[in-house]
Amino acid sequence: MHRWVLGPLLGLLLLVPGIAPAATVEALGFSRQAGELRLVVRLDRPVAHRIFTLTDPDRVVIDLPGTRLRVARLPTPQGLVRGLRHGIHKGRDLRLVLDLSAAARPRSFLERPHGATGPARLVVELVPASRRRQPVKTAAREVAHPRDLVIAVDAGHGGKDPGARGRYGTREKDVVLAIARRLVRLIDAEPGMHAVMTRRGDRFLRLRERIRIARRHRADLFVSIHADAFRDRRARGASVFVLSRRGASSEMARLLARHENAADLVGGVRLADKDDMLRTVLLDLSQSASIEASTQVAACVLHELARVGRVHKHSVQRAGFVVLKAPDMPSILVETAFISNPDEERKLRDPRHQQRLAQAILRGIRRYFERHPPPGTWIALRMHRREHLVRRGDTLIKIANRYDVSLEALRRANGLKGSLLRVGQRLVIPGASDS
Repeated sequence: MHRWVLGPLLGLLLLVPGIAPAATVEALGFSRQAGELRLVVRLDRPVAHRIFTLTDPDRVVIDLPGTRLRVARLPTPQGLVRGLRHGIHKGRDLRLVLDLSAAARPRSFLERPHGATGPARLVVELVPASRRRQPVKTAAREVAHPRDLVIAVDAGHGGKDPGARGRYGTREKDVVLAIARRLVRLIDAEPGMHAVMTRRGDRFLRLRERIRIARRHRADLFVSIHADAFRDRRARGASVFVLSRRGASSEMARLLARHENAADLVGGVRLADKDDMLRTVLLDLSQSASIEASTQVAACVLHELARVGRVHKHSVQRAGFVVLKAPDMPSILVETAFISNPDEERKLRDPRHQQRLAQAILRGIRRYFERHPPPGTWIALRMHRREHLVRRGDTLIKIANRYDVSLEALRRANGLKGSLLRVGQRLVIPGASDS
């Protein structure tokens, strides 16, 4: 027997053979959120989906019409999922089958960009049939459906704007796009985070359009990726920039001079109906908070970049770059290296170094948000509970440093006598008063 659970219908054309172009599954992964197992299906565009369950044995079946799979390796099953299979149904539909060790109730939702096109994520939550789903309580309020953090990743330049060029012909727009793509994949694999890209290919985008894309997605952070250049080829190292006060002042003057409603929203507050004094105060407060948060994120990212290579400046830099001027969104610009330096140009072309840079940026982002989690997000939920899931490569000292607690307090809270950890182990993180 089976029970039907219908996913949202995104458009009848998606169901008509020969009309809608095929969608592509670009990544699959499992994660745990609030104790429940999730399958995350990353798509290059929104697509209708259908989910149903089967018994004897227990299975969850996901049909994606007109979709093809472009994944090198399926994720390792975990939790109550003991197997993951795929095949073609009716000659054109992708079918994913989750073999379960016990009955479960699936709940699905599609996260998609503003509009009908662009990348999307299908999230399938599996709730054991023996347990009813309950809202998750935080200290301040109940959050029935905590949200992912949204990180906007902006690959600098693109299209007719190649950016800087290295001695061996390397173009800035190409290497920063490669790094941005790696960063997006890492973010999307991180529980409780989701990435959006301002440009996914070799496309020219005006600077303010990059900000508008991030704001449309309600991004919690904007990260612009670049490669530096200087006439002296000996200059080397990474830098991280935030908006300067002078840049903030000029942007505030520009916003105050405009009256379009779409541009008058600062943190959800409409400015068009406010008098000049109140508009000035609200903008100043929003910008000051944004610059402060940007500076803290930048410091975390710079710290991590210093672990994988040389940094050009050991402190966060300030400039009036246009892409940093969103008044209500923390924004940083990362100069990954000097493309004008032949040694660093070679590194920027190396996929392994690109991956190391992307990993460092992610660690910095994660470090900031673990210290300052936005209310209502999964990461806020996790930090409220103060638990850490041990991953490959974790050590006690790394975990203690991440959460700013002492090694002894971490051992004491978990009854540990030595330093041996196992992958999948959950550690209780003590509060500051326990350290």
